[in-house]
Amino acid sequence: MITSIQELQKVAENRKCSEENIPQELRVCIGSSCLSQGSDAIQKDLEEAVKAKGLQNRCRVKGVGCNGLCANGTLVSHCDSSKKEQTLYEKVTASDIKELVKCVEDHSVYKEKRCDTNQPFFTKQNKVVLQNAGVIDPNEIEDYIAHGGYSALFHVLKEMSCTDVIDEVKSSGLRGRGGGGFPTGLKWESVYKVQSDQKYIVCNGDEGDPGAFMDRALMEADPHKIIEGMAIAGYACGANMGYIYVRAEYPLAVEKLDHAIKQAKRLGLLGNKIAHSGFDFDIEIRLGGGAFVCGEATALITSIEGNRGNPRQKPPHLSDYGLWGEPTILNNVETLANVPTIIKKGAQWFKSVGTTASSGTKIFALTGHIKNTGLVEVPMGITLRELIYEIGGGVSDGRELKAIQTGGPSGGCIPVEYLDLPIDYDSLKSIGTIMGSGGMIVIDDSSNMVEIAHFFMDFCKSESCGKCTPCRVGTTQLTLLLEKFINKEASKADLELLKQMSEIVKSASLCGLGQTAPNPVLSTVRYFENEYLEGIKDD
Repeated sequence: MITSIQELQKVAENRKCSEENIPQELRVCIGSSCLSQGSDAIQKDLEEAVKAKGLQNRCRVKGVGCNGLCANGTLVSHCDSSKKEQTLYEKVTASDIKELVKCVEDHSVYKEKRCDTNQPFFTKQNKVVLQNAGVIDPNEIEDYIAHGGYSALFHVLKEMSCTDVIDEVKSSGLRGRGGGGFPTGLKWESVYKVQSDQKYIVCNGDEGDPGAFMDRALMEADPHKIIEGMAIAGYACGANMGYIYVRAEYPLAVEKLDHAIKQAKRLGLLGNKIAHSGFDFDIEIRLGGGAFVCGEATALITSIEGNRGNPRQKPPHLSDYGLWGEPTILNNVETLANVPTIIKKGAQWFKSVGTTASSGTKIFALTGHIKNTGLVEVPMGITLRELIYEIGGGVSDGRELKAIQTGGPSGGCIPVEYLDLPIDYDSLKSIGTIMGSGGMIVIDDSSNMVEIAHFFMDFCKSESCGKCTPCRVGTTQLTLLLEKFINKEASKADLELLKQMSEIVKSASLCGLGQTAPNPVLSTVRYFENEYLEGIKDD
């Protein structure tokens, strides 16, 4: 049990001493992307090869979370503290085991597989939330503690009042990373002010946008950071219970979180009277069935309660009537993972990153027609051009960029004329799209934008819970209308009907899924109307 900051520091020091005795590490990415390419077998083979060479006292082989450059997996980094060097290797296969072990033996570099970490993909990122991804072993709480983990929680419990914590988060300007961008501190304050014996913290890990995997990677790579963020939120708002809602399609994330919760309980970092304070806080995991609508706040709450994940009308808001009718804070994974760093480095430091109205960094999943498919964390305010052409390496297969889809089905398509637009909540909203949770799909000039809109509308139609007529019927009719354009059977009247029906579905649907479902249609009609006109048959 860890009951003081001194004991926490002792755990960190012991871990560091242990690492110093073994000066080299081979860190194998065991995130879902690299794992799908057999990185677990590579880790095992490396462990056996290191042992066979008698190098186990010179080199530790460990699994780590996502390094980011998923396009070039399996990624393995070699950290040699005796030379104060770190080398990243890409596209590693079983045939490279012998050379990697030789690098350990000779303190050398395997040039054929060395990844250039001086390229903008690495140098233009600013990793705050993903700081530990690719560095620590998500299975070992001591590794997290050695990298400063849980020090923010202890500082809060010993040095700060509830209102101090809320004021710090408010001053930081942190906005919800789930897509809406609502100020996190205001949300916390609203629950703090409600008088109730029971309050809850809910972490939304139900990531369902096509092309999005930010939260999954974070849960797999650094589960303790999320747990620490939830505990701090619980202390600030007077909640003693938290739930992490994760879709069952993320088994590795569930495994890492479950293991981390058990470790935190074992060390007294969750449970009763944490750090000999009067603060009790516990966390349980709830699995979702993979319904996109359960990313909506009220539907998610209903699902945790054991019911079909249907949304309900707001108000009442969750701050007054949330989980089991009690005041509840619902934040997404990335939002909560920002909190420990804000406490440790201060609100003003956080505000110094990003833009005036959108402080901090944002994690994006770069997918689609782009060279550097993967996970990146950049300061708010970076331009789309920097993100796509510098960090992302440009469009794949030598083709031209046509559009960028942000915000998933809730967002919209941005044409190339906005490439120099700074990325933040308000600038994206001004051109008809949203940040969303961070999915960013790059679309090249071979794509048909009507078909793109149809893909997202078909997704929303399939994922509609069916509770309200505008969403249930509207998304179906919009899908059928889009098919008429794709088959070149549409009329001019169909184009007007498409626009009108999109506005009706947007304004009349009950929840966020229906209200935002027409966004890909509206944005593509706005910026690529000529492609709709090509789908109109001659009279």
